[in-house]
Amino acid sequence: MRVIADIPHPRYKIQIFLYNAKYLVKIELGQFEQTFKIAETDVNGLEELKRMITDQLLRNSLDRFLSMRTDWEEAFKNKEA
Repeated sequence: MRVIADIPHPRYKIQIFLYNAKYLVKIELGQFEQTFKIAETDVNGLEELKRMITDQLLRNSLDRFLSMRTDWEEAFKNKEA
């Protein structure tokens, strides 16, 4: 797996990887990450894929990150149960 692009962002670490005929878009925030897998044949190259990383996608990702954090905090509270 190799990194083919880093997309600068003030809140997230966003990287695009190429692996096994798939693009992997990885969005990280703190200790959490989300990965989207897209077949190379489903997009017309890296630039089109970058255009798919919209403000709306990132807002939705933030909602998922908040949900992930809530789930993790709940699991962490129950670790001694």
